[in-house]
Amino acid sequence: MKNLVLSLISVLCTIITYGQTEIIPKTTFSKNYLAVWLTASEHCLDIAKAMPEELYSYRPTAVSKSFGEQMVHIGYTVSLLTKRYVQGMEVKPNTPDASKMTKAEILDLLETGFGYTTNVIYTIEQEQLEESCVMYHSGNTVSRAFAFFYVQDHMANHRAKANLYLRMNNIQPPEYTW
Repeated sequence: MKNLVLSLISVLCTIITYGQTEIIPKTTFSKNYLAVWLTASEHCLDIAKAMPEELYSYRPTAVSKSFGEQMVHIGYTVSLLTKRYVQGMEVKPNTPDASKMTKAEILDLLETGFGYTTNVIYTIEQEQLEESCVMYHSGNTVSRAFAFFYVQDHMANHRAKANLYLRMNNIQPPEYTW
């Protein structure tokens, strides 16, 4: 619900109020991208909430990530990829073990990861968005602004897999709306 409220406010006026402090995205890119990011993040949280906790260990094949692992991977990597590609930080993966986490802990990890990236969207300066970065997996050089799309695409890839896990367990996935 909190994320839905944030999405609606950002779409209407691109201003979010936390307590008494108003935060306005610093760049035109951020103002335009924010609603897309918030919608995608909220949809991912809806998918995570739709799966019963007892099925978080479900995996469709022996080599597939479990549902919980998909969600932990998303929650952990949105901030890691934002740090690495958007902010240019040196970071090394240290993904938490989903099998040792409750559904509530995984939801918290997702919200924390999404919150981190959302904060960067709000606070990033235009000069940073125009800087180049090299994507480790492909070797492609892109702008840091473009790297935000990679973070979202990576999340959407794993979210889509998790969405399929819901269907495989006869659970109607939350509908994606935009």
